[in-house]
Amino acid sequence: MVGPVRPQFVLFGSSIVQLSFSNGGWGAILADVYARKADILLRGYFGWNSRRALQVLDHVFPKDASTQPELIITYFGGNDSMGTHPSGLGPHVPLPEYIENMKQIVNYLKDLQETDCSTSSKAILAIKDLNPVAGLSDSTRLIFLTSPPVNEESVNKYASEHFSHLVRTNELCQTYADACVKLCQELDVKVVNLFTAFQQRENWMTDCFTDGVHLSAEGSKIVVAEILKVLKEAEWKPSLHWKSMPTEFAEDSPYDIVGADGKTTLNPSEWTFHREIQWD
Repeated sequence: MVGPVRPQFVLFGSSIVQLSFSNGGWGAILADVYARKADILLRGYFGWNSRRALQVLDHVFPKDASTQPELIITYFGGNDSMGTHPSGLGPHVPLPEYIENMKQIVNYLKDLQETDCSTSSKAILAIKDLNPVAGLSDSTRLIFLTSPPVNEESVNKYASEHFSHLVRTNELCQTYADACVKLCQELDVKVVNLFTAFQQRENWMTDCFTDGVHLSAEGSKIVVAEILKVLKEAEWKPSLHWKSMPTEFAEDSPYDIVGADGKTTLNPSEWTFHREIQWD
């Protein structure tokens, strides 16, 4: 383990998660926004559906872990919503099973909130005394992402010759996205409806994807904006919005850059001028 201990945000899901550090991805943007505030951990699995997610839940998020993440952002549904294949193979999961699988995932992750972390609490609290950013997670917060829409024309255009025919339609994506939203509302879990969020942007079909399915930098910016909106509006204590979280080692130092007056130093720990977007 590398210290100091920071809050952990885990991104869990299929390829939209695995690729979230590529092409100006949303995971990379979050890592920048939360620099010196939280560690963004990637647990993404290309091509996976909710069935496979259930198989590894206890490996990715063991309930006997000494600490639990402060935030888990979960995305499954894009592969589940693909059309059926005549062979019975492939990632498609029927809608009723998808809903039940996602319900099990939600309930499992919710149980992490009650996990007893007393085994190593003394050690972690000792670190916390040295570093106020660190801390034992009293509760794990959850945000779920729905399937975004797809550019059906591009999906067909960029289909690999190594694949059998892929059936991805916006009608299917919307059905599974709506089901995810409804389930999260019933279970009192924060949810971002990417299917509707993407379509608020003009030219979303051409600007937001690399291949009709996976996200371009512009598509990732939409994901980040929606996640930060949830984090800002959530009445969670402590808040997990980046502006509300302390910055690691933020104290002034005589070793900081010297200001124009030649006498004082400038503390750069909160500088964000390098960002293309000044995130709220």
